Amino acid sequence: MNIADRYKQPTPKFFKTLRNIGIALATAGGAIIAAPISLPAILVTVATYVTVAGTIVTAVSQAVTMDENREIPKHAITKKSNKDPKDPESSSR
Repeated sequence: MNIADRYKQPTPKFFKTLRNIGIALATAGGAIIAAPISLPAILVTVATYVTVAGTIVTAVSQAVTMDENREIPKHAITKKSNKDPKDPESSSR
């Protein structure tokens, strides 16, 4: 699956929420950076980092897709133990 197909797939609810938070962070940071008044340098620096972080969170969250037809890998299936909890000898092996 290439990146264009990935962005067209549906996004899980958790990542939609995370994406919206990222958009809000990027917007707030951008507004502080573009403010027409003089702001302290530390505030502009923090706003720059918030803008970058919000942009990254938004891009990554949008790229996560739901795959309902996915099969569970064989190594992810746990095997049941042969131990009998009522048999004291099977637990000592």
